[in-house]
Amino acid sequence: MAKHDPDLSLLFHALSDPTRRAILARLAAGPAPVTELAAPTGLRLPTVLRHLAVLEAAGLIATAKDGRVRTCAFVPAALTPARDWMEAQRALWEVRLDRLDDYVMKLMQENGRDG
Repeated sequence: MAKHDPDLSLLFHALSDPTRRAILARLAAGPAPVTELAAPTGLRLPTVLRHLAVLEAAGLIATAKDGRVRTCAFVPAALTPARDWMEAQRALWEVRLDRLDDYVMKLMQENGRDG
């Protein structure tokens, strides 16, 4: 049975939506107020706030309120668990594919082919 990492699930859930990815792409350039993040989406502010809540729950953004202005900032370190998981998967599949390649080469040699 596979291990279930709820933090990783939250992270991938947050990254699964194109609007949230667009918000993160904008925040990669620097912090921005919520109204600025909402403008290009064409969505109502409550909908954008729900997207921001998902990103914040996953640890991908941090928010701060100064008066009436809520500013969001990207937290790049939050992507580390996803990167580590993908790297582990890549390494696993490289080993599997290398073994498959060895097996196919062995079969070809057994059948008198030079491969």
